[in-house]
Amino acid sequence: MDIVVVTTIIASLFLIIGAAEPIAMQLRLPFSVILAALGILIGVGAVFFLRTDLTDALNPVAEAILALPIRSNIFLYVFLPTLLFQATLGMNLRRMLDDWVPILVLAVVAVIVATLSVGFALSWTSTLPLVACLLIGAIVSTTDPSAVVSIFRSISAPRRLARIIEGESLLNDAAAIALFGLFMGFVMLGVPDPSLGDAFKQFPLLIAGGAFTGWIAARAATWLMALCDRHDLAQISISIALPYLAYIIAEQSIGASGVIAVVASGLTLNLIAPGRVSPQIWANMRELWDVLAHWAGALIFILAALLIPRLLEEVRIGDFLLIGVVILAAIAARGVVLFGLMPLLTLVRVSPVVERPFRAAILWGGLRGAVTLALALAVTESVLVPPETKRLVGILATGFTLFTLVVQGTTLRLIIGWLGLDRLSPIDEALSRQVVAVSLQTVREDVAETTENYELSHDIVRAEAKRFGERLDAAVKASEESADILDRDRITLGLIALAGHERDTILVRMRERTISARMAERVLSDADRLIESARSGGRSGYQRAARRSITYGRGFRTAVFLNNRLGLSWPLASMTADRFELLLSQRLTMRDLGTFIDTRIRRIHGRRVAELLHELLMRRMDALETALEGLQLQYPGYAGELERRFIRRTALRLEEREYTIMREDGLINAEVYTALMQDLAKRRTRAEERPRLDIALQRTELVRQLPLFAGLEEGALRRLGRALRTRYADAGEVILGKETPAKSVFFIASGAVELESAGQSWRLGRGEMFGQMTVLMQRSLRAEVRAIAPSTLLVLNETRFRRLLGRSDVLQEAVRASAVKRGLDPTAIPPNV
Repeated sequence: MDIVVVTTIIASLFLIIGAAEPIAMQLRLPFSVILAALGILIGVGAVFFLRTDLTDALNPVAEAILALPIRSNIFLYVFLPTLLFQATLGMNLRRMLDDWVPILVLAVVAVIVATLSVGFALSWTSTLPLVACLLIGAIVSTTDPSAVVSIFRSISAPRRLARIIEGESLLNDAAAIALFGLFMGFVMLGVPDPSLGDAFKQFPLLIAGGAFTGWIAARAATWLMALCDRHDLAQISISIALPYLAYIIAEQSIGASGVIAVVASGLTLNLIAPGRVSPQIWANMRELWDVLAHWAGALIFILAALLIPRLLEEVRIGDFLLIGVVILAAIAARGVVLFGLMPLLTLVRVSPVVERPFRAAILWGGLRGAVTLALALAVTESVLVPPETKRLVGILATGFTLFTLVVQGTTLRLIIGWLGLDRLSPIDEALSRQVVAVSLQTVREDVAETTENYELSHDIVRAEAKRFGERLDAAVKASEESADILDRDRITLGLIALAGHERDTILVRMRERTISARMAERVLSDADRLIESARSGGRSGYQRAARRSITYGRGFRTAVFLNNRLGLSWPLASMTADRFELLLSQRLTMRDLGTFIDTRIRRIHGRRVAELLHELLMRRMDALETALEGLQLQYPGYAGELERRFIRRTALRLEEREYTIMREDGLINAEVYTALMQDLAKRRTRAEERPRLDIALQRTELVRQLPLFAGLEEGALRRLGRALRTRYADAGEVILGKETPAKSVFFIASGAVELESAGQSWRLGRGEMFGQMTVLMQRSLRAEVRAIAPSTLLVLNETRFRRLLGRSDVLQEAVRASAVKRGLDPTAIPPNV
């Protein structure tokens, strides 16, 4: 085909894409539905003009449209990697990991249930072999969540719900395409009824091979990006190559799933790239991929829709019955997952509560689109697939896709309105009225100041002030009518606003580079978790999320285990440094929240709510300072290094601002500005490098600071530092239970614990110990020890403790004093103490 014709058609398609978005907004229909409708109209129009005798003038255009080289490989190797890779880059991966259980179960189980449901339903009602029916089931089990997610966002549905749908759809596509490749192989080999056990036995190999390929490819790409530091376009170009190479290598070289490889590469890059490239490059990279995915998604819909007239050319009356079977089976399968499996996951506390109206909207919003058509096209192109199978696959997949787009897509917003999901709750309505009243009062003050500064006409000012005053009076009256909002609800709304302002502050700090790129995503994830927890659980939810942001997670405990048992220290050093930086970043953002409460929240919710929010914020600040103080005591030199690094980054930001102002004022020319900024970039790269944390060296320094070990020689201190194991305890964690025999002695390096025995309790702080009585007296004292703050404990086994006790008079005296404090007879302690 002539290159001029192809270029003209492609440029025209971009014009159609540009026009489709405002049309969709005007008609209040999903964007994908409009694109599909336009594609079908173009395809039908081309066929019509070729076959009509009305005119021959448009025949060359029609022939060019129908002769476009639209093949399944274009969809699978060009468009699909683009869509999947952008989706993974756009995810808040750390927040997605909070819901990995429902996402993974819904994605994998939903695909398997839909594949089996459609497959067996067709095998009972058609003459196709079972493997061909299962192939059709895999093709139609992919979902396009863009329509329902966009509507959920427009009606302020819970973010967690939208996130679960997006994550489920991403992995849903990957699992469905992997199953498609599996059953396609059986169809081409002529295996009519494969054993499901043999079929699914190959499934993990496809997944594992693709995941490993994507991970390796992303690590290599990140390494190359690090080599191209300060070359923005080079780093972005590497990201462009990554998904396509991962897909091709997995499919052609390893025989694994290319889709899984693309997803794994995107998730890996999303996780590690923010710490390896500058925030600006990372933002530019994601913006570019957003544009590429928008074009790819639109083109794949239009081009796939162009094929629909051809795919339906051989449709027969009986095929409509089979299309109905596919529709009923697919909807029933999705209904089982949403109304059977999802409540079960909620019951066992691995999934958030999803209200029935939202589940109904998700059920009706399970649209199918371009991926389904692309897979069907791949079947119709294969010479190894029997003709009748190719015909039915094309017709059934296309008919089902048209049903979801035309029937479900056009009525989805009506269904959501009928379910009442597009209406604000009474609390949100009351809040909106109060926000309008407070905002208008602020606007009136600012407008009055502006009119004085510009000396505007008094008559015009008076007329506009009267008009504005009427609107303000109406807003204040409406706000006063909603005075029946409960304080509990006001507190919840205030916490949501407070967490939202914290998130905005983090974004400002990111732009200023006060918070490093490594920590930015984690701090943002914590802020998002605060917002969602406050929305779903009110004050208690907010407090749980706040505590979680400073607790020691499973990964940290695994790193401690590797360090204590295997001597592998670098994971613990890396995660401890991350925790240090995370706590410092949180403290930086939380210092401005009190002002926001006084200036904004107090005006909306009143003095009592503002005072309570101040109290909650102070508790959170105290917990944060306690956790940070523990690290500073444990690693004093490292804390100073991080603070110096923060000061250097702040100074560089201010220096950059001064250079920019001078350039804008014309005090320096472009050449001087460029040279200054290049030098600044080099120094910023050095300032971003985080100092190395030596766990063993810092532990010896910590042991030296504890009074219990005073008097020990330097050599003994170093040996003790190597012998001690570190244990981290979160607030509320039980360290020793009443029925647990103590075989070690615990020294409190930071934090505090509470010891309870025989109805009495004692609080122990930094420098004190516990467990020694049980060890020395060789019997359980039925005492329970619980951490009351994030604590760092140094653990010494019984043998080493007895050896140390024999050499340290200070430690012996401390043991006797602790016995007296707890009301024990010191003479009951063995005489060598």
